[in-house]
Amino acid sequence: MPEDCSRIIDRLIEERHNRGMTQKELAEATKLTQSVIARFESKKATPQLDTLLKVTQALECELEIVSLK
Repeated sequence: MPEDCSRIIDRLIEERHNRGMTQKELAEATKLTQSVIARFESKKATPQLDTLLKVTQALECELEIVSLK
């Protein structure tokens, strides 16, 4: 898994913990299964963009494109 993707997942896990949410609660909020949340949080699968968007929305976060130049 690319390092950038791993950092995004770590940040989403941190946000979930900050909100006191379980994987099951996040799954319910995103209309995904708990196994989908567990798979990407364990970094066994690279989440698709639509999954990331659902998770960030449920965590009241946003993905942002930042120019590195």
